[in-house]
Amino acid sequence: MKTPSVSLLLGVSVLLLSGLTVSAVSLNVSPNRLQFFEGESVSLRCEGQVVSDGQTVKRTRGGQTEDCGPAGSGFGRFDGFSCIISGLSVSDSGGYWCEDRDGQRRDEVSISVFLKDDHPFILEIPALPVMTGSDVTLRCRSDSNNRPTVFFYKDGVLLGSGPDGELPLSKVQQSHEGLYWCSTDLYGSSPQSRLRVRDSSAI
Repeated sequence: MKTPSVSLLLGVSVLLLSGLTVSAVSLNVSPNRLQFFEGESVSLRCEGQVVSDGQTVKRTRGGQTEDCGPAGSGFGRFDGFSCIISGLSVSDSGGYWCEDRDGQRRDEVSISVFLKDDHPFILEIPALPVMTGSDVTLRCRSDSNNRPTVFFYKDGVLLGSGPDGELPLSKVQQSHEGLYWCSTDLYGSSPQSRLRVRDSSAI
Protein backbone atom coordinates (compact mmCIF):
# COMPACT_ATOMS: atom_id res chain seq x y z
CA MET A 1 0.00 0.00 0.00
CA LYS A 2 1.38 3.38 -0.93
CA THR A 3 2.12 5.53 2.09
CA PRO A 4 1.09 9.19 2.13
CA SER A 5 3.82 11.58 1.11
CA VAL A 6 4.89 14.19 3.60
CA SER A 7 7.24 17.10 3.14
CA LEU A 8 10.49 16.38 4.99
CA LEU A 9 13.63 18.34 5.84
CA LEU A 10 16.67 16.74 7.46
CA GLY A 11 19.58 18.59 9.08
CA VAL A 12 20.35 21.03 11.83
CA SER A 13 17.12 22.97 12.10
CA VAL A 14 15.08 25.13 14.39
CA LEU A 15 11.68 23.87 15.46
CA LEU A 16 9.13 26.28 14.04
CA LEU A 17 5.94 26.46 16.03
CA SER A 18 2.95 28.75 15.67
CA GLY A 19 0.00 29.30 17.93
CA LEU A 20 1.64 27.79 21.01
CA THR A 21 0.86 29.05 24.48
CA VAL A 22 1.59 27.77 27.94
CA SER A 23 -0.39 27.66 31.14
CA ALA A 24 -0.43 30.62 33.53
CA VAL A 25 2.44 29.04 35.46
CA SER A 26 4.65 26.68 33.49
CA LEU A 27 8.18 25.64 32.68
CA ASN A 28 9.39 27.36 29.53
CA VAL A 29 11.98 25.31 27.62
CA SER A 30 14.21 26.92 24.99
CA PRO A 31 14.74 25.49 22.45
CA ASN A 32 11.24 24.06 22.78
CA ARG A 33 11.93 20.34 22.42
CA LEU A 34 12.31 17.18 24.49
CA GLN A 35 15.31 15.54 22.82
CA PHE A 36 18.86 16.87 22.69
CA PHE A 37 22.26 15.72 21.54
CA GLU A 38 25.07 15.67 24.09
CA GLY A 39 26.95 19.00 24.08
CA GLU A 40 23.92 21.18 23.31
CA SER A 41 22.48 23.76 25.72
CA VAL A 42 19.00 24.39 27.09
CA SER A 43 17.36 27.28 28.96
CA LEU A 44 14.62 26.61 31.54
CA ARG A 45 12.45 29.35 33.00
CA CYS A 46 9.40 29.49 35.24
CA GLU A 47 6.77 31.59 33.48
CA GLY A 48 3.91 33.35 35.24
CA GLN A 49 5.64 33.89 38.58
CA VAL A 50 9.31 34.80 38.43
CA VAL A 51 11.93 32.90 40.37
CA SER A 52 12.40 35.75 42.86
CA ASP A 53 8.74 35.36 43.86
CA GLY A 54 9.31 31.81 45.02
CA GLN A 55 9.44 29.84 41.77
CA THR A 56 12.53 27.76 41.12
CA VAL A 57 13.57 25.11 38.60
CA LYS A 58 14.16 21.59 39.91
CA ARG A 59 14.89 18.21 38.42
CA THR A 60 14.92 14.59 39.43
CA ARG A 61 17.27 11.91 38.15
CA GLY A 62 18.14 8.58 39.66
CA GLY A 63 15.61 9.18 42.41
CA GLN A 64 17.39 12.34 43.59
CA THR A 65 15.93 15.87 43.49
CA GLU A 66 18.22 18.80 42.67
CA ASP A 67 17.80 22.59 42.47
CA CYS A 68 19.24 24.75 39.71
CA GLY A 69 21.85 27.31 40.63
CA PRO A 70 24.53 27.75 43.29
CA ALA A 71 22.12 27.00 46.13
CA GLY A 72 21.28 23.60 44.66
CA SER A 73 23.09 20.35 44.06
CA GLY A 74 25.20 21.46 41.15
CA PHE A 75 23.19 21.54 37.93
CA GLY A 76 22.95 24.57 35.69
CA ARG A 77 23.40 28.24 36.47
CA PHE A 78 20.98 31.15 36.71
CA ASP A 79 21.17 33.93 34.13
CA GLY A 80 18.56 36.41 35.25
CA PHE A 81 15.52 34.22 35.90
CA SER A 82 16.54 31.43 33.50
CA CYS A 83 18.32 28.22 34.45
CA ILE A 84 20.96 27.55 31.79
CA ILE A 85 22.45 24.09 31.30
CA SER A 86 25.41 24.29 28.93
CA GLY A 87 27.14 21.27 27.42
CA LEU A 88 24.36 18.80 28.14
CA SER A 89 25.40 15.24 28.95
CA VAL A 90 23.44 12.01 29.03
CA SER A 91 23.38 12.32 32.83
CA ASP A 92 21.28 15.50 32.47
CA SER A 93 18.33 13.40 31.25
CA GLY A 94 15.45 13.59 33.70
CA GLY A 95 12.26 15.31 34.76
CA TYR A 96 12.37 19.12 35.13
CA TRP A 97 9.70 21.32 36.67
CA CYS A 98 8.88 24.61 38.39
CA GLU A 99 8.24 24.53 42.13
CA ASP A 100 7.05 27.25 44.49
CA ARG A 101 8.05 27.84 48.10
CA ASP A 102 5.14 25.64 49.23
CA GLY A 103 6.48 22.68 47.27
CA GLN A 104 3.80 22.73 44.56
CA ARG A 105 5.04 21.35 41.22
CA ARG A 106 3.97 22.66 37.84
CA ASP A 107 4.37 21.28 34.31
CA GLU A 108 7.05 18.60 34.66
CA VAL A 109 8.94 18.06 31.40
CA SER A 110 11.01 14.94 30.66
CA ILE A 111 14.18 15.98 28.83
CA SER A 112 16.35 13.31 27.21
CA VAL A 113 19.98 13.70 26.10
CA PHE A 114 21.61 11.25 23.68
CA LEU A 115 25.04 10.41 22.33
CA LYS A 116 25.23 10.77 18.56
CA ASP A 117 27.03 7.42 18.34
CA ASP A 118 24.06 5.74 20.02
CA HIS A 119 21.31 7.74 18.30
CA PRO A 120 22.41 9.43 15.05
CA PHE A 121 18.91 10.91 14.78
CA ILE A 122 16.63 12.61 17.28
CA LEU A 123 13.06 13.81 16.92
CA GLU A 124 12.42 17.52 17.34
CA ILE A 125 9.10 17.54 19.19
CA PRO A 126 7.76 20.30 21.46
CA ALA A 127 8.48 20.09 25.16
CA LEU A 128 5.43 22.24 25.90
CA PRO A 129 1.81 21.28 25.19
CA VAL A 130 0.52 22.34 21.78
CA MET A 131 -2.74 24.29 21.74
CA THR A 132 -5.62 22.86 19.68
CA GLY A 133 -6.00 24.70 16.39
CA SER A 134 -2.31 25.58 16.12
CA ASP A 135 0.30 24.29 13.67
CA VAL A 136 3.44 22.37 14.58
CA THR A 137 6.27 20.77 12.63
CA LEU A 138 8.12 17.65 13.79
CA ARG A 139 11.61 17.05 12.43
CA CYS A 140 13.95 14.10 12.31
CA ARG A 141 17.28 15.77 13.05
CA SER A 142 20.93 14.89 12.54
CA ASP A 143 24.13 16.83 11.91
CA SER A 144 25.03 14.36 9.18
CA ASN A 145 24.98 15.37 5.52
CA ASN A 146 23.41 12.04 4.60
CA ARG A 147 19.76 12.16 3.53
CA PRO A 148 18.21 8.74 4.04
CA THR A 149 14.51 8.07 3.61
CA VAL A 150 12.67 9.02 6.80
CA PHE A 151 9.48 7.43 8.15
CA PHE A 152 7.30 9.04 10.82
CA TYR A 153 5.23 7.02 13.28
CA LYS A 154 2.57 7.80 15.86
CA ASP A 155 1.57 5.14 18.39
CA GLY A 156 3.04 2.48 16.11
CA VAL A 157 1.19 3.63 12.97
CA LEU A 158 3.14 4.83 9.94
CA LEU A 159 2.15 8.40 9.07
CA GLY A 160 4.28 8.93 5.99
CA SER A 161 7.74 8.82 4.47
CA GLY A 162 10.06 10.94 2.39
CA PRO A 163 13.70 11.84 1.71
CA ASP A 164 14.03 15.07 3.70
CA GLY A 165 12.80 14.72 7.34
CA GLU A 166 9.87 16.98 8.24
CA LEU A 167 6.28 16.24 9.31
CA PRO A 168 3.91 19.24 9.44
CA LEU A 169 0.76 18.94 11.57
CA SER A 170 -1.89 21.54 10.76
CA LYS A 171 -4.72 22.67 13.04
CA VAL A 172 -3.73 20.31 15.82
CA GLN A 173 -6.54 18.45 17.62
CA GLN A 174 -6.65 16.19 20.67
CA SER A 175 -6.35 13.21 18.33
CA HIS A 176 -2.80 14.33 17.47
CA GLU A 177 -1.66 13.61 21.02
CA GLY A 178 0.46 10.48 21.23
CA LEU A 179 3.88 8.88 21.04
CA TYR A 180 5.93 9.88 17.97
CA TRP A 181 9.24 8.79 16.50
CA CYS A 182 11.06 8.77 13.19
CA SER A 183 12.88 5.91 11.53
CA THR A 184 15.45 5.91 8.74
CA ASP A 185 16.31 3.26 6.19
CA LEU A 186 20.03 3.42 7.10
CA TYR A 187 20.46 4.46 10.73
CA GLY A 188 17.54 3.00 12.66
CA SER A 189 15.00 4.90 14.74
CA SER A 190 15.02 8.03 16.87
CA PRO A 191 13.98 7.82 20.53
CA GLN A 192 10.25 8.16 21.15
CA SER A 193 8.61 11.21 22.73
CA ARG A 194 5.03 12.19 23.47
CA LEU A 195 3.29 15.15 21.85
CA ARG A 196 0.98 16.75 24.39
CA VAL A 197 -2.09 18.67 23.25
CA ARG A 198 -4.01 21.17 25.37
CA ASP A 199 -7.55 22.39 24.67
CA SER A 200 -7.25 26.08 23.80
CA SER A 201 -10.87 26.70 24.84
CA ALA A 202 -10.02 25.65 28.39
CA ILE A 203 -7.30 28.30 28.81
